[in-house]
Amino acid sequence: MTEEWDARRRVFAEAAAWFVATAALVDGRWDEPGLGEWDVRALVGHTSRSLLTVESYLAVPAASAELDSPTAYYRATRAIAAGPGVAERGRAAGAALGEDPAAAVAAIAARVLPLVDGKDGDELLTTAGGGMRLSDYLPTRSFELTVHTLDLASALGLAGTPPAEPAGEALRLVADLAVVGGLAGELLLAATGRGALPAGFSVL
Repeated sequence: MTEEWDARRRVFAEAAAWFVATAALVDGRWDEPGLGEWDVRALVGHTSRSLLTVESYLAVPAASAELDSPTAYYRATRAIAAGPGVAERGRAAGAALGEDPAAAVAAIAARVLPLVDGKDGDELLTTAGGGMRLSDYLPTRSFELTVHTLDLASALGLAGTPPAEPAGEALRLVADLAVVGGLAGELLLAATGRGALPAGFSVL
């Protein structure tokens, strides 16, 4: 296995562990506001899909890699991510976690992380945006785990401090998306204290 693949697996595992640990702190607050129209259960359900899609997409091998990077994936799935189906899938995933969502999340992670560890990263899988190599898809899942665990921590009133490696990988992806989307100038000025980002600013 390459050093890059080892690093991406490690980041994914750390992001997943942070999500599992934060979900364990919900402590019965599943019906409280989570993010947008989601309650906490739906937010956790949506976030759990960052693990589940790795499993389900690997079960549908792709014939070729149509998307060659995490940035390409986000560009290809922009319309899907903005569609109404995302909210409903989140609610359905939350309901599927059952009576003990925190335990269900831990069980999903315990199943998916060894699955990833057994791969070499070159596997072709069919994603919502098209065929990709697992090594290129996995950082999108680490990104989702990191960002949505921040959302969960915020909903619970907890300090949101992601692990260093997942945070670094997520920020690099944000930078790549900003450059590709023509938003690098605004982001650089805001990040260096030279201006404020407009309401609703997003690189996604």
